[in-house]
Amino acid sequence: MLRTASKHYLHTLTNMSKFYTFTATKNNGEPFPMEDLKGKVVLIVNTASKCGFTPQYEGLEELYKKYKDQGFTIIGFPCNQFAGQEPGSPEEIAEFCKINYGVSFPIMKKIDVNGSNADPLYEWLKAEKPGLLGFKGIKWNFEKFLVDKEGNVVNRYSSIKTPAAIEGDIEKLLKQ
Repeated sequence: MLRTASKHYLHTLTNMSKFYTFTATKNNGEPFPMEDLKGKVVLIVNTASKCGFTPQYEGLEELYKKYKDQGFTIIGFPCNQFAGQEPGSPEEIAEFCKINYGVSFPIMKKIDVNGSNADPLYEWLKAEKPGLLGFKGIKWNFEKFLVDKEGNVVNRYSSIKTPAAIEGDIEKLLKQ
């Protein structure tokens, strides 16, 4: 029995090591399979509506509009783990993003990015691209992960790195 359980565990770990095996849940409750993003450059961001970095929504939306027709997308993952800065319901979050920043890129359901209830996608992202000095946690809202067309995490950016500051990295990946 132990041998079977170990085999199952290893099989699960192997499957979880690929970006395209994950499925998130959109803010409206619909599934959002990462498999649908094959061949695209993806920026994944943990977001919050009541944070000092919240104005980054504007820059994110500018990047999205500029590059979405070239094979780029952004996925926002609201998270309330940092000083309770994302307290809203799914509807309130969607409305806030649309009204205040015109957000049109996909917003997922609220998740945890750290701790025992961390979303599996975020566990994988953090393992693939640890932060400064190998830190695997997310420090704050608006940390960003850049994923290439093959589903590899190529960069991780701290909250203070603005969307405009990573535009060159996005352009390079789109040209590859």
